[in-house]
Amino acid sequence: MTTTGFDLDMTLIDSRPGIGAVYEQLATETGVAIDTGLVTSRLGPPLEWELAHWFPDAEVPRLADRYRELYPSIAPDLVAAMPGALEAVEAARRSGRTILITAKHGPSAQLHVDRLGLAIDEVFGRAWREGKADVLRAEGANVYVGDHVHDMEAARSSGAFGVAVSTGPCSADELSGAGAGIVLDGLEQFADWFGERLAGQV
Repeated sequence: MTTTGFDLDMTLIDSRPGIGAVYEQLATETGVAIDTGLVTSRLGPPLEWELAHWFPDAEVPRLADRYRELYPSIAPDLVAAMPGALEAVEAARRSGRTILITAKHGPSAQLHVDRLGLAIDEVFGRAWREGKADVLRAEGANVYVGDHVHDMEAARSSGAFGVAVSTGPCSADELSGAGAGIVLDGLEQFADWFGERLAGQV
């Protein structure tokens, strides 16, 4: 039985419209101009990292709390599954356990899993880079699927096989350089790859 981990933003879901809308509301409430196009072009790192580009450090914790308060009422209806995401998770689920490991707030991530019907067994939120590697090791993950170089670094350091999708902010060359075992154009290719991999024992 395998354990397959997935990242969320720009791996399983196109969260750009939802995240952008929440930042627009923050901009309205605070009077601070936020370039939401820039924000959504570099998704991956923790929320606090991005907020620090726009607000003084002392304000970041409060605004991170406010962002997470706003998120459930604004973002979910604006977010769609990435092409092939449902099929990719189902393919992994048929061979074992599926987990979601994301820098996103866990309850917010669970909203997307539930709304989109993603076959995820357990959600691990607020995990980034070394934190993702810690979860992968603790859960005995065989494979980790993500769109960011730090996802691939986490997979490599944990001993999981890194499957990269070039649907996020990082190029195929960057993902390969970060240790990806394979780089796919998108999750539409995952089920076939996974089946072949299983035949050779993941």
